[in-house]
Amino acid sequence: MTVEKLFQPLTLARGPAMKNRFMLAPLTNQQSHADGCLSDDEIHWLSMRAAGGFALTMTAAAHVQPVGQGFPGQLGIFGDEHLEGLTKLAALIRDHGSVSSVQLHHAGNRSPADLVGQPVCPSDDAETGARGLTLAEVEQLRDDFIAAAVRAERAGFDGVEVHGAHGYVLAQFLSAEINHRDDLYGGSLENRARLIFEIIDGIRAQCGAEFQIGLRLSPERFGLKLAEIRDVAAEVLRQGKIDYLDMSLWDVAKEPVEEAHQGRSLMSYFTDLPRGDVRLGAAGKIMDAATAMSVLEAGCDFAVIGRAAILRHDFPERIQRDAAYRSPSLPVTAQHLRDEGLGANFVAYMRGWPGFVEVDAA
Repeated sequence: MTVEKLFQPLTLARGPAMKNRFMLAPLTNQQSHADGCLSDDEIHWLSMRAAGGFALTMTAAAHVQPVGQGFPGQLGIFGDEHLEGLTKLAALIRDHGSVSSVQLHHAGNRSPADLVGQPVCPSDDAETGARGLTLAEVEQLRDDFIAAAVRAERAGFDGVEVHGAHGYVLAQFLSAEINHRDDLYGGSLENRARLIFEIIDGIRAQCGAEFQIGLRLSPERFGLKLAEIRDVAAEVLRQGKIDYLDMSLWDVAKEPVEEAHQGRSLMSYFTDLPRGDVRLGAAGKIMDAATAMSVLEAGCDFAVIGRAAILRHDFPERIQRDAAYRSPSLPVTAQHLRDEGLGANFVAYMRGWPGFVEVDAA
């Protein structure tokens, strides 16, 4: 197997090109301070990945409103108090030759009440106790996503990724099972997707001409239907206002869970969409060189690396040296993770992943 294609540069419609086809996934690490400001541990963890060869280095999900916090130690981008750390991080990523991006996030009904008080959601949600947003609050949510992107640009980031996946607030709007609104943001798929498109339009209008916008979507779970997410993806690609679409597929080799769509890969429902100048990537269990190559061979432009980047900060460079490279087998020791730049809070978080960290590790 040859891996040369993984190391070909990839131009984007706006802003700097990616030097190779590896994007760092936005990875929860719980290392920020309680007020959402970046810690030295989080800056170290991310700058190590930029130094390790990732062409685009993305932050963990950064909440755009205090009420949108999804987990302890989450990065914030809802206030100017976050600018100092973000500015330092953006400069370090740039110094290592990597494109920089902040993922913009709001957890919606997945916000823990002990962190945010009263969680909010597209509609009242008895299961989680979340309160439905008023129309004015939906408009404020849209404006706060846009303001966060402006803040990221002020900090020196090359772009942002809008988190529309994994059952968080924008995915909750997309889900007919969760979104029971009867206004412009509920009912038809066009209405349920309206918020995402208004956020993209607002960022494009308020940020510079070369500022990059990505969108993350996931086509399954959390009340999402493959056919609907494919339609949303098709329209966002048709409009061409984003620079890349990041599809989180859980496993890049899997078939859809919906029987009506089985018989072909989940990824193929997106690689066959016309995409003009928008680049397409996929995430999901890419743990070795062969799988990374398979993503490109299946029609994607880049591969999005999550757990493999936790295990090795220099995953791209290791593949460049060894076309047979595979991630270390699990579990790994806590010391291994510390050596790869994970701080104490991140190591503790990874202990919650079954089989990831040796139980008897120090």
